[in-house]
Amino acid sequence: MAYSDTVKMVTGDSLPELNFSLKDSSTAAPGKKLDQYDASTWAPLDLDGATTKLRIRLQGSTNVLKTISCSAISETEGKVKASFAGDPFTEPGTYEAELEITFEGGGIQTVNDLVKIKVRSDFD
Repeated sequence: MAYSDTVKMVTGDSLPELNFSLKDSSTAAPGKKLDQYDASTWAPLDLDGATTKLRIRLQGSTNVLKTISCSAISETEGKVKASFAGDPFTEPGTYEAELEITFEGGGIQTVNDLVKIKVRSDFD
């Protein structure tokens, strides 16, 4: 399973927000020649009319514990953010999350790489 960088958090924290820049690996960015191995050549994924959510589970589990709706930073540039302000982690552990996009026409696309989140207990 491929993971992005590990995010480290503490139980009860409402930050950081996680920012994502989603790209289309089959379309060249303006002024670039498409290289399937170089993400800097990929066009931003157009999220106009789409909804994106971050689905989180304990690592090794199949049970989704929480789903966080992402907010658009820039739909045309494929940029979204997930905020933990209303739903912080309450239990320490290692979690994994996936980004799921539902496009305006109803099609669903899930980002293949997972986000690993390590949560430790707060001192209180």
